[in-house]
This record gives sequence, structure tokens and C-alpha cells, in this order.
Amino acid sequence: MTAISPSSTVTARLVVTGAGGQLGRELLRRAPAARAFGRGELDITDADAVGAVLEPGDVVLNCAAYTAVDQAESDAEAAFAGNATGPAVLAAACARVGARLIHISTDYVFAGTSDKPYETDDPTDPATVYGRSKSAGEQAVLELAPLAHVVRTAWVYTGRGSDFVATMVRLERERDTVDVVSDQLGSPTYAADLAEGLLELAGRPDAPRVLHATNSGQASWFDFARAVFAGIGADPTRVRPCDSTAFPRPARRPAYSVLSNRSWADAGLTPLRSWEAALGDALSGLSR
Repeated sequence: MTAISPSSTVTARLVVTGAGGQLGRELLRRAPAARAFGRGELDITDADAVGAVLEPGDVVLNCAAYTAVDQAESDAEAAFAGNATGPAVLAAACARVGARLIHISTDYVFAGTSDKPYETDDPTDPATVYGRSKSAGEQAVLELAPLAHVVRTAWVYTGRGSDFVATMVRLERERDTVDVVSDQLGSPTYAADLAEGLLELAGRPDAPRVLHATNSGQASWFDFARAVFAGIGADPTRVRPCDSTAFPRPARRPAYSVLSNRSWADAGLTPLRSWEAALGDALSGLSR
């Protein structure tokens, strides 16, 4: 995906919440003039604090979220505070001052039992506390902020820190073989590509209110892991398939969470490239 110059697509002031996360950091690399607020700098559940930083005409990119999927099962209050209350506060504040909100959501709002890519208007039916909290956040944003957009994405990575790609790179060094589940399908999404797409959307107030944005194509975690190994010059057969029962977790993972990007393309937004091409760039970047 070609890098987008924010100045060519966005004239409003950008505000990034959740700026310390992987997507927030990628947005700031491309839009360094944006006002950035990490978790310790702005509590999005605090209406007074949020109201104090917004101005008319702002475009707010909300990357703030509670993302501890398993922990949410036993800490629903925190999950709903971060994923429902916070976005509701942001949405109400944006509506009050005349700002526009772009809120990031997730494939977990769907049941994960489909056999074809989820469209934006497919019924949501989250199976986890995390998914239910994100679904509640979506509903609040759409109800409270007439100018808002909800953008669902999935399997986001940068290749740094502790995400899936970084973990596979580390395990390749540490283990002879790695077992990875092969019965969960999704669309790996490079945070750099997603950030570029969101900045393009920031300049498109006419776009649909609900959109899906992922790199194109689909893969299992097993496929994804083998591609990581191959991309760093390791033998991909060292990655062995297993099913989800090998890694029981408090929160059930979606078996199928591929999101259709039809709405994004139909809106005239630049489609995100294939996940394979994006992964190649991500891995090449790790060696620099």
C-alpha cells in the first residue's frame, strides 16, 4: 500500500487516543502533528477531561481499548469501562463540540461461526465478554455521534513487542518446532497499512458509518506462522498444526473471523493489500 500524506487528505486537526498502542504509534509515525494521548494522559471515561481536549472540526481516531481478551472474562467491569463507557464518552463529546470520531472495533463482535467473510451489516453476536464490550461500544458511538465511523479490523500486528509475528520470530530462535492452531481463520492485518487507511478515511466524512479494514485474503494462525518462518529464512515445516483444544483459554476464540472489505472498496477508499505482501514488508522492516 502506498504511503498516504495526511496533509493531502486531512485538513482538520487529528486527535489520537490510545496513542501508546501499536496502531496509535503507527498513526503518529504518519501524522506526527496529531495531538496524541496515551492511557496515562487521557482517561476517555472522564467526560470533563475529554471535553477539555476537543475542538470543533477535530477528527478523533480512537485506538484506546481494553484488549486483554482472556482477562475480560473475569473482569467485565474493566472491559466495559474501556470498550463501551469510554467510546460513549468520546462520542458524546464529539457530538457536543462538532468533532468527528473514527472508532476502532474488532472481529470479535461476530459469533465467529460463519463460512464466508462477514459484511458490515451482518448481525453481531459476540461470544465473549471482550466481544460484548466492543459491540456495546460500537452501538454507543453510532447512537451518540452522528458524524462517527466504526472501523472493524482483525489480527493486527506490527512485528514488534509481543504480538503474534514478534512471538513467532522469537520462538523460531528458541525452539526446534512450534505448534500453532490451524482451525481458526482470519485476516492478518499490518498496523502500518491499517494506519494509512484510517488517515485516508479521516479525509472522507462522506464514507459509510460502519466499515471493515483488514489486509486482503485469509489464513489460519498456522498459515500465518509458517509465512513468518519462511519470511525470515527459517524452515516453515518447523511449524506444526494443532487444533484449538491444545491451547484452552478462558475466552473462546472465533473459528472464523474473516471480515469482508467490500464496504471499504465500495466507498472508494484504497483497498489494503494482501496480507502476504504486508507481512513481507513487516519482516523486512524488522531487519533494518
